[in-house]
Amino acid sequence: MKILPVLLSGGSGTRLWPLSRENYPKQFLPLTGGGSLLQETWKRVERVAEAAPLVVANEEHRFLAAEQLREVGAAPQAVILEPVGRNTAPAIALAALQALQSGEDALLLVLPTDHVVADVPAFHAAVAGARASAEAGRLVTFGILPSAPETGYGYIRSAPGEGVREVLEFVEKPDAATAAGYVDSGDYAWNSGMFLFGAQRYLDALGQYRPDILAAVRVAFEQAARDADFVRVPKDLFAACPSESIDYAVMEKTDSASVLPVDVGWSDIGSWSALWAITPRDADGNAHADDVIAIDSRNTYVHADKLVVTIGLDDVVVVDTPDALLVADRSQVQKVKDAVAQLKDGTRTHAISHRKVYRPWGAYDSIDNGARFQVKRITVKPGASLSLQMHHHRAEHWIVVSGTARVTRGDEVLLLSENQSTYIPLGVTHRLDNPGRLPLELIEVQSGSYLGEDDIVRFEDVYGRS
Repeated sequence: MKILPVLLSGGSGTRLWPLSRENYPKQFLPLTGGGSLLQETWKRVERVAEAAPLVVANEEHRFLAAEQLREVGAAPQAVILEPVGRNTAPAIALAALQALQSGEDALLLVLPTDHVVADVPAFHAAVAGARASAEAGRLVTFGILPSAPETGYGYIRSAPGEGVREVLEFVEKPDAATAAGYVDSGDYAWNSGMFLFGAQRYLDALGQYRPDILAAVRVAFEQAARDADFVRVPKDLFAACPSESIDYAVMEKTDSASVLPVDVGWSDIGSWSALWAITPRDADGNAHADDVIAIDSRNTYVHADKLVVTIGLDDVVVVDTPDALLVADRSQVQKVKDAVAQLKDGTRTHAISHRKVYRPWGAYDSIDNGARFQVKRITVKPGASLSLQMHHHRAEHWIVVSGTARVTRGDEVLLLSENQSTYIPLGVTHRLDNPGRLPLELIEVQSGSYLGEDDIVRFEDVYGRS
């Protein structure tokens, strides 16, 4: 059987707020100095892949995932779109069903795309070491040899031996004393969420232990629509599927679970303190991603788009974005998720999107707003086009900063160049295109009684949005 990577890209990454947000979560961010975590996942698995990868992504991230993979030369055989999150057991089942569409079974190398693996050769060796067991029908997970009594991870207790061995027990995140005992015993590994097993073997196990999940996924998959590389699963059918992790649904129940303990420099980057731990630090333990002057400061982490000066700070995390600032004790950063929950309960959108929002045609940055007006900087990729649309509640002024804009305004078609402008009255059908070879940048000034993004009526859209 060929090794087929399955890249799970559906997470929301709330614990790395404000950099990671629902519409642009951590797997799409370049957190470790190279490409995005999704891109780095593909780069490290590319050499062991024997078939084009399958990607399972949130439907809202479809163009983001496709574009980032294109940038690193990855050509997935399919991008399976989850209309709602249902955890890893259903997501992997979708990938297994898609893999079997070719008529041949495959070994699924299941990888979350929001993790870091620093020792790529050791990772390649681990995949090779697990292959025979997976081909023999075992459900192999990669356990991480613990470097410390970490309370933020689940643990796997394995039988004595070398290489791949039987799983004896999965245990939940322990308290500090219990975690220390696990590490001292040498019998436990961290649960990484990475797997290798046959596609049909996984479906058989899921059908044995959670037939309700398998049945629901099958129904949704059979009704999925194919649109180029995208596999669009119907929302109503997939929402009916129980939400469950592969650990609970299969791995904790089956007698075919195996684990290969490995040391590959793994981190799930589950918090700002975890990112601090894997980032190069100065002699005082400070990890700074940007322009920072640290005076009498120790063990700090700073991420910002501007100059930051820290004075007399110990064990502090500072993360600055254009619309939000996080300052936290490094030992308390797990509580970031509580702040995100409060944001979601209120009227703010800071948990959902950044000030700069990416679209398949480019991006817009909301640079100013007030009562009845909003100003955006809009960038349109060469050859890209926004939808043919209209607004009920707002008018728009467009000023071209650079590039060439082709504007459809009612029955008119205008060609605008640098320093030229136009006005889109309320209720008029319009479209913006970039017919040139260079990016188009313009300033949009909106005015009206309501300026929300849901005040868009689309008549035509090349990206299939409604």
